[in-house]
Amino acid sequence: MEAVEELNMAGVAQTPPINTLNRSDGWKAELTLGFTDRGDKTVVGHKTQLGPLAIQRPLYPEGDVCHIYLLHPPGGVVGGDELLIKATAYPGAHALVTTPGATKFYRSEGKVARQKQILTAKSGSCLEWLPQENIFFPTGQVRVDTEIYLETDALFMGWELHCFGRPALNECFEAGRVWGKTQVFVDGKNILTENVQLLGGDKSILNSGLQSFPMMGSLFITAQSEDDLEMVQDLLRDYAPNNELVIGATQIEQLIVVRALGKWTEPMLEVFALIWQQFRHQWFGYVPEPPRIWAT
Repeated sequence: MEAVEELNMAGVAQTPPINTLNRSDGWKAELTLGFTDRGDKTVVGHKTQLGPLAIQRPLYPEGDVCHIYLLHPPGGVVGGDELLIKATAYPGAHALVTTPGATKFYRSEGKVARQKQILTAKSGSCLEWLPQENIFFPTGQVRVDTEIYLETDALFMGWELHCFGRPALNECFEAGRVWGKTQVFVDGKNILTENVQLLGGDKSILNSGLQSFPMMGSLFITAQSEDDLEMVQDLLRDYAPNNELVIGATQIEQLIVVRALGKWTEPMLEVFALIWQQFRHQWFGYVPEPPRIWAT
């Protein structure tokens, strides 16, 4: 039975704590990270961990930016698993969170696998949520939710990449269900809610919603000027819609949203990474190298 969320006085969803159970009932895991500015660099100032979610030792390929790799030691998510990830960047902090590989949601005989991430960027901070793709195996029953809380003057870039089935093996998502929603709040105001609802084998969704593509992606970026959307659209002009990738960008108040449909991870990740590099250059005056883990 799905946990019931309660709202605090500010109207922010409060998620009940997850209790670990034995493996036959599924892993119950929770990871909370707080990034703080130490003066010379960003550090993980706070961390709590419950169950099989962990991080590698922070890396600093850019000097002061804290790079974190999320780890899920079981190697995949199965029915009954419940994962909760919370990441908060406090004023002055700059953190980049990614994963060493795709997150695989395996087949299920009926139990639901759940993953939720709550991401918060405080005023004067920069938080980048850049995980590799989610792969949903056929017959999987999966709920994925993302909540993003931004304050004025916070910088945020984050993406979600979803692959339905395993196209490299010509395996479609012919059965199962994936659902959930992504919400973005700015100073407590909900400016975006996107729902995902895919039933395996539902031709209307596959043909009209996904346009027969097995993969979808969304990139969310805080807009700092009126020229930001135009900059993204200029970058996308080199990626005319084709049978491999369809991509476009819109702006909703202070948020730029880039949406893509594609056949493979690599072309979509390439475009998203190019946009990420361009905004990094605009925000901080230099173009970063993509994390090495993306190339392995």
